[in-house]
Amino acid sequence: MSLIVEKQHDLDRRHFFIDGVWVKPAGDLLRDQVEAATGDVIGVAAMGTEADIDAAVLAARRALDEGPWGKTTAQERAEVLRRFANELNLRSAGTSELVSRENGMPIGLSQMLNGGAPGALLNIYANVIENLALEEVRTSQAGSTIVRREPVGVVGAIAPWNFPQALAMFKIAPALAAGCTVVLKPSPETALDSYVFADAAKAAGLPEGVLNIVLGDRDAGAALVSHPLVDKIAFTGSTAAGRIIGAECGRLIRRCTLELGGKSAAVFLEDGDVNTLLAGLDNASFLNNSQTCTTQSRILIARSRYEEVVEAVGSFAASYNVGNPLDPTVTMGPMATREHLARVMDYIEMAKASSARLVTGGSRPAGADKGWFVEPTVFADVANSDRLAREEVFGPVMALIPFDDDEDAVRMANDSNYGLGGSVWSADEDRALSVARRVRTGTIGLNYYTLDLGAPFGGFKDSGVGRELGPEGINAYLEYKSIYASAKYLSA
Repeated sequence: MSLIVEKQHDLDRRHFFIDGVWVKPAGDLLRDQVEAATGDVIGVAAMGTEADIDAAVLAARRALDEGPWGKTTAQERAEVLRRFANELNLRSAGTSELVSRENGMPIGLSQMLNGGAPGALLNIYANVIENLALEEVRTSQAGSTIVRREPVGVVGAIAPWNFPQALAMFKIAPALAAGCTVVLKPSPETALDSYVFADAAKAAGLPEGVLNIVLGDRDAGAALVSHPLVDKIAFTGSTAAGRIIGAECGRLIRRCTLELGGKSAAVFLEDGDVNTLLAGLDNASFLNNSQTCTTQSRILIARSRYEEVVEAVGSFAASYNVGNPLDPTVTMGPMATREHLARVMDYIEMAKASSARLVTGGSRPAGADKGWFVEPTVFADVANSDRLAREEVFGPVMALIPFDDDEDAVRMANDSNYGLGGSVWSADEDRALSVARRVRTGTIGLNYYTLDLGAPFGGFKDSGVGRELGPEGINAYLEYKSIYASAKYLSA
């Protein structure tokens, strides 16, 4: 970061979106935004302070308590969400390219998850709120009880850098549908694309203060989490940060949703089909350069098929075309930042120094003197107790581990502090389902792994608290109120 950045860029974002307008930051701290594939500065972004967060929260509070948003019907909100979705869709091509430049995501994937998913989520939650009974009358011993669903209030949404548009909208869409107002604090690593939300919201006619965007670092995030006028925090990020946020929300008796880290297992049974596994590994284990919380970086393999699968997975990993993510023929881009690349390389060097066997990769690609590239890497003969099998690398580094039978596989899959994703690979889908039901994880696939926007997503254990997505995802943004009344309302 730098206090003075002289060069101007077309992508510079030197203001925040607060109360429906672009405002000058309270401070003068600027951050250079670097392209992951080249290491070149492509823009400059202002960094927020506690004062900026305070201004954004006050705007959100006014919009909820005094503005029109708090008085809207479900149908009115659904119409706004659909206009918001349309505006984002109109900007999707530019948004997809910008995110790929920021974090290294292959452009085809970015077009789906940063270009298409945000609008799809807004439309999903427009439909959810239109079809949700926000008030119902129940018979009670004293007459009737009117049960209401009301918005939880002002939501502080803290989004990560790996899927910045989609994961921010995991929070924004259900919050707005429920009638909440939002302060979004994006990750500094993907600062530039976050303001597309502001441009689209303004064009869609979202009332002033309903969506506010302030970029900032951990101090800004801490100010948002602890602000007295925030009613709920929705966070996606590391388990370490989630612990701190969860502790603060507990101290303040504040609602929170935490979608955190993972160390998921792909379980290949002895009757599994290798070609089916290889066809699914791109989503299950290497999605977004493995910078994905559900990455199945532990591949548990039936001992009788072990060497066959080790060889196949190693060859598959070596076949990735590593390069600039804007090239549609590239299948794996760089790590998001120099610092994150260094972290991934530290894990690789640690594994090289252990008893694990390096099957493929393990270095920077030849000639990659610019950008944050690493070879897809596979280690075999890893023990489930090794650090490589216990800790989240958040990069394309796979740990291959043998098991003896189904019971051993379930035990090893569950022998983890995390429980977010997973998969089971077998020619007998009923058998795979039986194994999947015993794995303590929030999501798991049978012979494939693809996230379903229409089903709840979240984790067990250290992988988080609460659920996002699906019709269930709106529940985190609603409060229940019971009004005890006479029997006359039963016939209303």
